[in-house]
Amino acid sequence: MSVCIYPGSFDPVSNGHLEIIERAANIFDTVYVIVSINPNKNYTFTNEERLDLLKKATKHIKNVHCELSDKLILQCAKEKKANAIVRGVRNYNDYQDELTRFQFNRSIDNTIDTVFFFPSRDNLFLSSTAIKELAIFNSDISLYVPKNLSEYISKTIRERKK
Repeated sequence: MSVCIYPGSFDPVSNGHLEIIERAANIFDTVYVIVSINPNKNYTFTNEERLDLLKKATKHIKNVHCELSDKLILQCAKEKKANAIVRGVRNYNDYQDELTRFQFNRSIDNTIDTVFFFPSRDNLFLSSTAIKELAIFNSDISLYVPKNLSEYISKTIRERKK
C-alpha cells in the first residue's frame, strides 16, 4: 500500500494545492494532507479553519485525509507509515528550497522519499500570498481557490487584514 503526506500551511488552500492533492490521490493509495502548525508563523486563518477549508475542498476525494500536525514532517510521515512526502514546485526558488529540504530529510531517514509535482500552467503562478493580496483589494479570487470556499476566504482575509 502506498501512502504519502502532503504538508503545507494552506493559508488559504488554493486551486494549486487542490491540483497537487488530486494528482497525488491518483498515484497513492492514501494521501494525508497535513496542515502544519508552526508557532513562528503568523497565519491569517486559524489552525482549525485551515483544516476545515481543506476538508471541504477535498471531500470529493475518497483516499484523502486532512489532519493538523505540529510535528516535524519526517516524524509525521513515519507515524502515517508514509513512503513519500509530496511537494509542489512552481519555480526555481521553490526547487532550491525543496532540494535542500529533500537532502536534509534523506540524510535523516532514507526510507521516506520525496515526490515533486509541478503545477499546471493555470496554477503555476499561484501563491497564498498573492491570493491574500487580491482579496484585500476586493479582487475576485474565485479562479484561484475552490469555488465553494471563495466567498468565505475573501471575506475572512478582508476582515482580518483591516
